[in-house]
Amino acid sequence: MAGLPPAARLRRAADFAALRHATGRWQGRHFLLRWSPTSAGMARLGLAVSRKVSKRAVERNRIKRVIRESFRSGRTELPQVDVLVIARSSAAATVNAVLRADLARAWQALQALKPTHTPGTIDG
Repeated sequence: MAGLPPAARLRRAADFAALRHATGRWQGRHFLLRWSPTSAGMARLGLAVSRKVSKRAVERNRIKRVIRESFRSGRTELPQVDVLVIARSSAAATVNAVLRADLARAWQALQALKPTHTPGTIDG
């Protein structure tokens, strides 16, 4: 299993703060996504799994692992966006397969934002 490269992660507090007020938004059963376009050249991921989700670090870490693995496996199909995934408290009591399915729907919604260029056509 390959990890998520450091360039594909959001690290700076300013990046997280900007995404908390981003207009791009997707709501699922267990996750809320906020995104905004970036010039980083690739999709980048930020995680917010607070103690409100679960008081147990084991549960929070499990949720973060599921999110990172789901993002890593499909990030090449995503447009150039910074994505903040905010876990809801329902995620703590949910099995991994259901969390992955919810994230798959989120990544599909983001893929719809990716511009498609059809060869031989004129845009305009």
